[in-house]
Order: sequence, then C-alpha cells, then structure tokens
Amino acid sequence: MGSSTMLLKSFAVLALLVSSAMADWSRGTATFYGGKDGSGTMHGACGYGNLYNQGYGVLNAALSRVLFNEGASCGQCYTIRCDDAKSGWCKVGNTVTVTATNLCPPNYALANDNGGWCNPPRPHFDMSQPAWEHIGIYRAGIIPILYQRVKCWRQGGVRLIISGFNYFELVLVTNVAGSGSIQSMSLKGSKTGWITLTRNWGALWQCNSALVGQALSFKITSTGGQTLHMNSVVPAWWDFGTTFTSNYQFDY
Repeated sequence: MGSSTMLLKSFAVLALLVSSAMADWSRGTATFYGGKDGSGTMHGACGYGNLYNQGYGVLNAALSRVLFNEGASCGQCYTIRCDDAKSGWCKVGNTVTVTATNLCPPNYALANDNGGWCNPPRPHFDMSQPAWEHIGIYRAGIIPILYQRVKCWRQGGVRLIISGFNYFELVLVTNVAGSGSIQSMSLKGSKTGWITLTRNWGALWQCNSALVGQALSFKITSTGGQTLHMNSVVPAWWDFGTTFTSNYQFDY
C-alpha cells in the first residue's frame, strides 16, 4: 500500500472521529450578565434564591425560552465552549460547566440576530460573567458556542425548602445531582395518602393540602428517570421557610 493511500485513510479516520465527537455538541450563542462577582444572577426564574447558599455558586446561566422549557430545565448542567472556528473572541480550548438557574426572556422588539438573542427558536445562554470569561474575551459581548448537556455533580444530599401558608405549600428541590432537574413529585403526610404535586413555576412544586404538623415523605423522579423514595425526610415539626437537607441523592 502506498504512503499516499495510507495518508488518505488516516485523514478519513480522523474526519470520522471529529464528526462523531461533534455530534455530541449543539450550536448556540452566549452573552453574559450579573457583574464580575455574579451577584446579579441571584434570585432567577427557577426560584433557587441565593445561589451561593444553595450550592450552585456563580457558574450559572439563564436559558433562552426554547432551552428553558417552561422551567423543566431548571437545575440542568451544560458544558459550553466557544466556537473558535467561527470567532476570534474565544479563549481557545477552554470549557466551562454551568447550571441552568434563570430564564433569558425574549425581546420581540429586537430582531433575533440583532439583540433578540433569547427569542425563539434561538438556543442561547446568558451566562454569569465569571462563567462566560472562562471561554470568551470580555469585549466580545456575544460569541458563538458549542454546548452539550452533562451530568450534574453535587455535594451532599437533595435539599427541600417548604414555603407557603395553611392549605398551600410550595416545595423547592435543590442540589439535585445526575440529570439535575425534576420530572415529577409526590408527597405523603403521616395522615394522608400520596398526593401528586404540580409544577408551580421553575423548580417550585405546588400542593393544596393541610399538611402542617405531619411528617412528610417524598417520591421524586428526575428527568433522567431515577426515582428517590425519601421516607419521613421532613419531620412533623417543620415550619414554612425551613430547609431540610436529606441523605438522599440521585446517581451520577
């Protein structure tokens, strides 16, 4: 076999490997917001509140509507890199993994390619500035990116925060590993059967029952298809606004 034939075959194999690797990535764009310390990204549309306290930190992003999926994507993790084949504003070779914590709302007064970056059907990440500066040069303002959804790695167990009043409870689930997001939830009081919760908004799930004074158990199914059975994880003395950290966690 001649050297030229071997060289052509080597290029063909390399092209196939590159094509296969690229199949795992999707194309989009990214901007940034929230200041150099990321403080302006707190209290987003997912309902997590203070992201430092919830363990998410500053490596987060607001998703355009097509990615946000009415809040079903809250808590999901994405690895992002600047598409240096399309831009000279990249920090070449760098990647960053962010958590979806907010919605980047559409701005229909601006064209999709001229300021309406989060308008449907654009896949866009409005990243915290600290996250964005891992992959892009500050002056660029907006960069083309490649992104893929990845597993989330969390320290400790799933956390539950119950808010509301009387016959109305909102349950916020945070620090979710694995797929990072919740598909469905139900709970059981020590004096009730199982009650199916509905998504109120973002990562907040709603229940309309009298539950004060009862120990609470939960069944939580992630978008990755795993289900946690959390028996009596919230004691009967719970009060609105209290955070409960469990020993339960989804598999990585």
